[in-house]
Amino acid sequence: MARRGRTGGRRGRAEANAEVVPKAPPYITRKIPPYEILGDADLSIIEANADTILEEIGIEIKDDPESVETFVKAGARADGERVRFPRGMCREIIQKSAPSSFTQHARNKERSVVIGGDNTVLVPAYGPPFVYSREEGRRYATIEDFRNFVKLAYMSPSLHHSGGTICEPVDLPVNKRHYDMIYSHIKYSDKAFMGSVTAPQRAEDSVSMAKILFGDDFVEENCVLVNLVNANSPMTFDNVMLGALKVYARNNQAAMVSPFIVAGAMSPVTVAAVAAQSLAEGLCGMTLAQLTRPGAPVIYGNFVSSMSMQSGAPTFGSPEASLAINVGASLARRLGVPFRSAGGFTASKVPDAQAAYEAANTMQAGLLAGVNFMLHTAGWLEGGLAMGYEKFVMDADQAGMLAVYANGVDMSENGQALNAIREVGPGQHFLGCSHTQENFKTAFYRSSIADNNSFEQWTEDGAHTAEMRAEKVYKQMLAEYHPPELDPEIDAKLIAFIEENKSSFPDSNIS
Repeated sequence: MARRGRTGGRRGRAEANAEVVPKAPPYITRKIPPYEILGDADLSIIEANADTILEEIGIEIKDDPESVETFVKAGARADGERVRFPRGMCREIIQKSAPSSFTQHARNKERSVVIGGDNTVLVPAYGPPFVYSREEGRRYATIEDFRNFVKLAYMSPSLHHSGGTICEPVDLPVNKRHYDMIYSHIKYSDKAFMGSVTAPQRAEDSVSMAKILFGDDFVEENCVLVNLVNANSPMTFDNVMLGALKVYARNNQAAMVSPFIVAGAMSPVTVAAVAAQSLAEGLCGMTLAQLTRPGAPVIYGNFVSSMSMQSGAPTFGSPEASLAINVGASLARRLGVPFRSAGGFTASKVPDAQAAYEAANTMQAGLLAGVNFMLHTAGWLEGGLAMGYEKFVMDADQAGMLAVYANGVDMSENGQALNAIREVGPGQHFLGCSHTQENFKTAFYRSSIADNNSFEQWTEDGAHTAEMRAEKVYKQMLAEYHPPELDPEIDAKLIAFIEENKSSFPDSNIS
């Protein structure tokens, strides 16, 4: 028989516990050392292999003669669109001027993030054209979904960033939707956000909107946008990505140069080969940013997944991908630039056990490796094709756990708690001792999703699964959302800018 009559006591304890809600920091400052799986000798081999790729094989620069010319003037050799770099050239250029860490400013200065060093910034997923919820299933994303996820990220204390293309609003024209996405980040959140990279002009529009928000001089002197620039692995960049990179670099905004590698298809199958190829591609992109504007902030990105050799489909949460993430983080530290990798990756279509295991495996591997910017922390489903509402809040809950782990072990007098051990002595319990009473509200991480009650109580409460509990959480968050204040004059200028630009050219659904 299910036990009854205890709800009031539990509610009372929950209300008492809720009285202490520590203010979340704007980003994680890790107090634990990074875990490195390779030593200096092995990392030097991978760096040498990356230089060999750059020198002997080269990088294809598609439809971008300006970038080819820039590389040649700096000392590279070009054979048409194939550019080859002397050994050490890219590393020397990057290390001469690229910052090892930098601040990305948010419109709420208390939410600005420092990217690099011992810091980890947790960021929502990026790019899915579909959304998934328990209530509605899988469907195409809309601008309303985009706004919802911006709101959820804003309200999630363990997520430090608003993200970028948090989902693709396919109900808007391809050539104009970037205006609505950037505006949504500005309007519905006061956290830092990302710009558009799908065309150089869209990058220019992102910078223009940032200047309306922050002011021209502030943007000229400070980073307010981080932007995802993917290589077309293997060993290829196109004029769209490099065009956006140059726009942002010229305006002193951060380019996150990220090879996109599914091992076995876009690279060899081995971790060492993935690491060398990814580094070579990253060095090429970051070098162009420094040649465009020395000192422009860059992030070395590393998106790596393995693949099923039976079906050819990408796999996530695999040990090989975790190893590649770890090696990439070590290589970034040796280069002296911030590192982006990891996230709540899964190939699962719904927020089930597979999704939880794969996401947790990748997020924890990223934290231990020392990742600085963890794009795709929350919401990722179906190999990045879908943004999940329930998965979003489940991942955000895991992000809170990462922050606690990253804080390390409390070795203060309170942390050692010898006074509690003296007070209680042998054979007794610690529930009522002074130390427990003073610390119980903040002693342990409290999940917003997990159920830790007995089977009987869980049954009495409705036998809700984690997905069902997450559904309740995200709906409550959206119901309770209140927008951060935005200067009405700035808001009006943004709307006028968007309307004027949208009306200046026809709609198109061609990217």
